[in-house]
Amino acid sequence: MSQPVKDRTGFTSKDIVREIWDQLELPPEALDALSLPGEPGPAVPSSFKIGLLAQSAIATSALAAASLYAARNERAVPRVTVPLQHAVAEFRSERLYHLDGKPTPNLWGPIGGLHPTQDGFVRIHDNFPNHRDGILQVLGLPTDSSVTRGDVSNATRKWKKVDLETAALENGACAYALRPYEEWDALPQAQAIDSFPISIRKIGGDRDANTTTSSQGNSLATLVPHDGDKCLRGLRVLEMSRVIAAPVAGRTLAAHGADVLWVTSPNLPALPDLDIDTSRGKRTIQLDLTDKEDEKKLLDLAVTCDVFIQGYRPGSLAARGLSPEALAGGGGGRGGIVIGNMSAFGPKGPWADRRGFDSLVQTCSGMNVSEANHYGAGEPARPTPCQALDHAAGYFLAAGICAALHKRAGEGGSYVVDVSLAGVMKYLRSLGQYEGRLGFEDCPEPVLPSAVEMDPGLFETRSTGFGELRGVRHSAAVDGCAPGWDEMPKPLGSDRPEWLQRQ
Repeated sequence: MSQPVKDRTGFTSKDIVREIWDQLELPPEALDALSLPGEPGPAVPSSFKIGLLAQSAIATSALAAASLYAARNERAVPRVTVPLQHAVAEFRSERLYHLDGKPTPNLWGPIGGLHPTQDGFVRIHDNFPNHRDGILQVLGLPTDSSVTRGDVSNATRKWKKVDLETAALENGACAYALRPYEEWDALPQAQAIDSFPISIRKIGGDRDANTTTSSQGNSLATLVPHDGDKCLRGLRVLEMSRVIAAPVAGRTLAAHGADVLWVTSPNLPALPDLDIDTSRGKRTIQLDLTDKEDEKKLLDLAVTCDVFIQGYRPGSLAARGLSPEALAGGGGGRGGIVIGNMSAFGPKGPWADRRGFDSLVQTCSGMNVSEANHYGAGEPARPTPCQALDHAAGYFLAAGICAALHKRAGEGGSYVVDVSLAGVMKYLRSLGQYEGRLGFEDCPEPVLPSAVEMDPGLFETRSTGFGELRGVRHSAAVDGCAPGWDEMPKPLGSDRPEWLQRQ
């Protein structure tokens, strides 16, 4: 049975932060340090309250980092400020960067998107070659570039939407049926999703609050050095992720000074146009887990990190000795680690092990149908103007990780933090929607304004391994501990698989 959904239709950004803060059991006095400037009302053309979600999710992550810094230094929490429009721009960061003066390329594949079926529609995700080939095989089409969108639509018309959804997932592809709210709400998976978007559970035994069994002697003192220039300087984060949500969590911790080692595989396809944005702040290493030496390097890094973030399909890393239990104490692991899991549908329910992406969760959960109904143009579905679930989930995961580090400092032990795209969807839906076309008429900007049309103060220009990058700055300001990225994007595998010296 699902938890009852609270009516949050009257919530402001600060109300959202306060509720999440209380649920995470973080110090209540820290809320006095938060400033959230911006006008109420629609911030992007959508019936959903994406502006509220953007500002509050980023603010929660920044305040959690600032609170951790304050606890280490036994001082008041520094002032944290997150302007609304800057937060909304950061929620679209992967679409707003320019590289050597050229705008962001199209991030979608040629056959992806909405296609008709006998009884409705499905949305196909084809950004990765294996997902594209998988759906083409299910549809009986050749896996080459000769296939057009029309070919795919002609093939999907022969299927019922849920049958195609099931067959696609069984063949390693990603396609979900378009559902209205009432169809989604009737599913066991919808009922299994918690009404709160972040969960933290303790695993492993209690230890001294300021020690672990790591050979580095990790402690709160080393994680957040006295008078450090950033809130999380000294924190060691190992990240295994792709696409947007989990990478945003790592990018956020990096903005606050964490040493983030992003691990990719030479055997898996990459999304370089996305990576340019989400890899800011990170060092990049490549390890082949079919190679025993590389597998040992990964395990050595895993047992000496403070935080392990993973965004792969649930359970896929456990066979590599990277289950939460192994990392926390068994299998050569150690206590005092925080494990951040990002998933599509959460750790419970019949869909818990399913893969999925923001656009697909919007499709199957009723969001796209409701958005289209509010817009009133007769469309079967309308996506939101940004990947709001991805971004919010990333910032919520970063906030949950900081909350778990607070708990570790107070009582020891290891922790698992779970955030899912569907959980964020449920929370966003609980905020209510603007009536009718109000969310579109009161926000008449184009679906995606170009970066040159926006406030230049929201951007920074930096040199990268790919050219000159103009991208959205991190939208949170922390007095005395200014967030920002030390590392800039570079070719995959450019760095050594080792931690930086703690400062």
